[in-house]
Amino acid sequence: MPSVRIVSLLPSATEIVYRLGLGGQLVGVSFECDQPASARSDHPVVVGGLDTAGLTPGQIDALVRAQIAAGADLYRLDATALAGLHPDLVISQDLCAVCALPSSRLTDALPALGAGTSVVTLDPHSLADVVASVRQVAVAAGAASAGEQLATSLEVRLARVAHSVAGLYRPRLAVLEWVDPLFAAGHWVPDLVHAAGGTSVLGVPGGRSVTTDNAALAAARPDVVLVAPCGFGLDDAARQAADLLDRWPGLLPDDVPVWAIDANGLVVRPGPRLVDGVEALAALLHPEVLGAPPAGAVWRVR
Repeated sequence: MPSVRIVSLLPSATEIVYRLGLGGQLVGVSFECDQPASARSDHPVVVGGLDTAGLTPGQIDALVRAQIAAGADLYRLDATALAGLHPDLVISQDLCAVCALPSSRLTDALPALGAGTSVVTLDPHSLADVVASVRQVAVAAGAASAGEQLATSLEVRLARVAHSVAGLYRPRLAVLEWVDPLFAAGHWVPDLVHAAGGTSVLGVPGGRSVTTDNAALAAARPDVVLVAPCGFGLDDAARQAADLLDRWPGLLPDDVPVWAIDANGLVVRPGPRLVDGVEALAALLHPEVLGAPPAGAVWRVR
């Protein structure tokens, strides 16, 4: 069977493709596809986006809101470059127009791609949906067996964590997906918290991430606060958590620990590494059972 030529328009799909052992069949990516690190250097980039380098979270939020209000695009698809790659499979998403190029933007490009190109649209809202998307991508790429093996291995790891935390007190955990303004993480993130042996506060399982404020955060009475800013790794998350505490010194009682996490790697991208995130969160919440969290995953800011 001929190899399927794959274009991934979102980072989580690129990670899935590589984890399925299909990296050699990937022919195009988005500018945000940075895992593995060679993804962008090894493949043409067909989706660009806003340059937010050096901006604060508040400035990024203002820029995005201004773009949306003006009817301007947050992402730019190079339809000519995409067609020139002659893909058999294009992987897109419909979950969030702010997080990645929405599949609706492919409409104008479809005629140039030809009738032989398939488009798979991923729209996960829960942790189970994310695991299902692994199987979905694998089937579309002609690698159903590899997809079943990868998805089953993720489910086994989740079951192992569930067994470890069964019967333990579930700390109340507030996950902040953005710090200026405050956003409570939704979608699959409350599932991650539950799978790790915690109780999610503020975030709605399967629902969208929503703005909140310091009064609502305090009223939620979290035992732990986790700063997981969308689009950022651990170092930036730790700096943003520290800035948040400096900005509102009385935001939380002094005995409430505040942690930062590698959000891009472990929380916000709906790919296989979410299970790494569950394992890291479980160790954060239950170190007496699971030991210290893995180095480079989380950092206690206070």
